[in-house]
Amino acid sequence: MIEHVDPFLGSAATALPPPTGLAATWWWPKPQVGNTHPGAVHPFGMVSACAYSGAYPTGYGQYELNTEGVPPQLFDRLQASGFTHFQQSGTGAIRKYYNYLRVTPMLEPLDALGTAWELREERAEPGYYAATLSSGIRAELTVGPKSAVHRYTFPAHQDARLVVDLSAGGLAIPYGATVPLRAHLEALGPGVAQAEIVVEGAPLAVHLEADVGDWRQLLWYDRRLMPGGTRLDFDRIRPTTLRPFGLMWRGDTEPGQVLELRFGFSLRGVEQAQANLLADTTPAPASAPSACATTTSFDDRHAATSARWRHDLGRIRIETPSADRQRIFSTALYHALVKPCFAPDESPFWPTDGPFVFDLCTLWDMYRTQLPLITALFPERAVELANALLYVCEEEGNLPIGYRMAKGTDRFSRQGSALAQTFLADLSQLGLEGVDWDWALVHMDTDLRRGYGEEFLLRGVAHPVTHTLDLAFGYHCTARVARHVGDMALAEQCEALAGQWVNAFDPATGLLVDSSYYEGGRWNYSFRVLHDMAARVALAGGEEAFTALLDAFFGYGAEPVRQVGERPGVEELLAGYALDRFEGLNNEPDMEVPWAYHYVGRPDRTAEVVHAAVHQMFGVGRGGLPGNDDSGGLSSWYVWASLGLFPVAGQSLYLLGPPSFARSRIQLGAEELAVETTGFVEPVAGGPVQYVQSVTFDGRPVEQTWLTARELHRGGRLVVALGPEPSTWGTTTRPPSVSGPGASAPGAGPAVPRDPAG
Repeated sequence: MIEHVDPFLGSAATALPPPTGLAATWWWPKPQVGNTHPGAVHPFGMVSACAYSGAYPTGYGQYELNTEGVPPQLFDRLQASGFTHFQQSGTGAIRKYYNYLRVTPMLEPLDALGTAWELREERAEPGYYAATLSSGIRAELTVGPKSAVHRYTFPAHQDARLVVDLSAGGLAIPYGATVPLRAHLEALGPGVAQAEIVVEGAPLAVHLEADVGDWRQLLWYDRRLMPGGTRLDFDRIRPTTLRPFGLMWRGDTEPGQVLELRFGFSLRGVEQAQANLLADTTPAPASAPSACATTTSFDDRHAATSARWRHDLGRIRIETPSADRQRIFSTALYHALVKPCFAPDESPFWPTDGPFVFDLCTLWDMYRTQLPLITALFPERAVELANALLYVCEEEGNLPIGYRMAKGTDRFSRQGSALAQTFLADLSQLGLEGVDWDWALVHMDTDLRRGYGEEFLLRGVAHPVTHTLDLAFGYHCTARVARHVGDMALAEQCEALAGQWVNAFDPATGLLVDSSYYEGGRWNYSFRVLHDMAARVALAGGEEAFTALLDAFFGYGAEPVRQVGERPGVEELLAGYALDRFEGLNNEPDMEVPWAYHYVGRPDRTAEVVHAAVHQMFGVGRGGLPGNDDSGGLSSWYVWASLGLFPVAGQSLYLLGPPSFARSRIQLGAEELAVETTGFVEPVAGGPVQYVQSVTFDGRPVEQTWLTARELHRGGRLVVALGPEPSTWGTTTRPPSVSGPGASAPGAGPAVPRDPAG
């Protein structure tokens, strides 16, 4: 899989072929750009490294701040003023943009620091990024879990420089810069230094080692050299008083001369940063210079990270004759494994060791697709993440909605509520060891009673009204964990509160009540796959009425729409929102809705919508994503949908559909799931849809449109027979619902009891 990954995919404005058919009716309100970057990353690693231009939102690329439509350009070329560490992945206005410790190789005097050189001959693969600056210097970057290694190849020059700027951070957009509050920098010896800067409330420490031969090592401040200086200390820096500062080396270069820098990072001081560098690199050979305690070659670190990527990406294997489809899938899986950042024993905010995770920056997207993917492929990572979330709640008072390497109250409370409860409920039902579920239950329950939860308890509804759905589902998930640990009284109390989802809906329309909505309208949020879909369908007037609403939402019979361009005006946006239309994966508030058709016995409709999305909303190249990747939430959607599976987060269910590959193999922990097809025809964009005719699982016929998570995670052989026309498969049963599947569907067939195991 690794050889098919294109880290550049999604890093530029959307450039997909014009959509046809159903896909042409979907409206894109949000930025038409993936906002990914091609920098070097380690699977779920703490550190990333990439070329830095200051563009929004990763520091890489050409674009200004943008919140809807085609992104306007900040620069007319790909350029870089250096190479920075710690980048977001696929987010929008996340407001903490990192890009710390800029390294600039240069042939000019220090006064030219900040000059942007054109990027040429870029190359990227998982764990590796390289580019040549227009100055002629070649840069190569790789990373470990808590480290980064840089290699620079210089042309001949009498006075070259390698500059590390500890004052730089953030983006080159208005109000995008990050100013360190405190800083300490110390040169320990030739080629060895350490530093700590407090940025966005987090103390980021670095231990730095450089193989620079006889180059002169100097500290600098305000672009002026400090000969003989060995340390810089700043007790309190203000934006108005900030002057750049850092460390540099200078010397003569022969043609093709190579210099290497190694960085160990920690959020717990320079000693741990040094230990992290040692742990991430190979011990030095006996002949190495004594000043460098951990001399490992760039190639060794690159090889180790590449091997890790090869292993993790190998958890899923697909078969397709299409090089483009192989590239799209492999890159989607790659992007799904970039975030969150796992940094065990690195919490800067409390003293105890243990799991620590940051950059759950779009949990309101990630919890539905990416966290189930992590749980399926890497159950031990899921357990680590669960414990990290519980530590955050214990130390800070709430389960996070989003969490970054930063302090502050800006934790995205508008976007959602009770999202971690969904992830924890799924985990509890799988029987994985390593979580104290009594401890978890206390925090899950207490968290529901804070923030919007107070309004929900007092009035039975919270606004924005989407929080009513979040909280009701959070109580449903908490009830599942309560039953798991045997607290039946709490379970019954939570189940009663979970029923208050009905207060969010208007029975006269079958839609949500008037309210404010985050990045969408009430139609985008009205078809969430709830825990009581039987009652939800009945509230809309029954299956026929609910299907009609879904058909209108997905644009059946509608005319093609015109997408917004650069800097759309208010009237243009309002006209688009008035369409009440599916956002077509340009944004994710409605990304689970195609599977709502399963609950009215219309898996054929799901197949049609998913086929249009998978084959027309994703492509190859830098413009291959329809919208922000949102920390891998969007890419995870593609992975599931193209495999013919979709996890119903919080309900331990997988809904089934037609795979878009003839065969795939999925490593689920220690077990393997084989997904095979008969009657398969290689799909094409705008081409005919394939419908499920029948399904068997380990030779047993599966008449319903779902499997429980426990069934699927045990592995086996799932065979899906496909055909060119809809069949009766899945039309006579309904997925589980707390009030009984099929309860609102006359003639829907016998009710299927809920599997208490999950």
